[in-house]
Amino acid sequence: MRIVIAECSAVLRTGLAHVLRDQGHRVLATLSTGHGVADVVHEHRPDAVLLAATEDGVRAVLTARRVRPATAVLCYTAVPDARHAALLFAEGGVGVGYVHQEQVMHDSELLTTLGRLTSGDTVVDPRVVGALARVDEPGDDTGLRALSNRERQVLALMARGRTNSAIAQELHVSMGTVEKHVAAVFGKLGLPDGTRDNRRVLAVLRFLMHGVGGRHGSWPTPGGEAPPVLASVA
Repeated sequence: MRIVIAECSAVLRTGLAHVLRDQGHRVLATLSTGHGVADVVHEHRPDAVLLAATEDGVRAVLTARRVRPATAVLCYTAVPDARHAALLFAEGGVGVGYVHQEQVMHDSELLTTLGRLTSGDTVVDPRVVGALARVDEPGDDTGLRALSNRERQVLALMARGRTNSAIAQELHVSMGTVEKHVAAVFGKLGLPDGTRDNRRVLAVLRFLMHGVGGRHGSWPTPGGEAPPVLASVA
């Protein structure tokens, strides 16, 4: 795998490069800021970019992906920021990851995550999702307002990490009915086509960033459960 690293800490930057090279990957460039990412991606055409999530860095790497959309992006942070998440996933989540910094400190987790991203998966660390669930971030929530009560129930259960089968059991409906509700949620949220898992992640992120916190009133869930604070969508 051909990788570019952007990290302000020289120690962490060197450590990440060492781990990746030790596992046989090629580190094409290491940057101390995210400002030069777009130019480096254009020049070297890496398979993946690994960078600390700063607003400048996120914007730069998204600019690079518009030119080279096949480039996977793994952003990591010690303090999750809903604005960064919104930027990262605004154009779809294929090959995009947003994880807690601890995840890149573990060799096996880092390598597994990069492998998933270069295969086109979307990866969101549950610790990041848990933090975003506590943020009432303003934004475009038109699609959420359009959801029916049943669709809101389904989306809330998706945010708890329930599979379609588990949702069907919990709501006492057929799998086909759940699949229709999930498709309606995707449609009303205006999510881009892609793998079902990627759109599921994006729907959960939208719910957590805009749907929890009261602008839509009470989100109905079976048994009157409280809104989710963690979803295992990674």
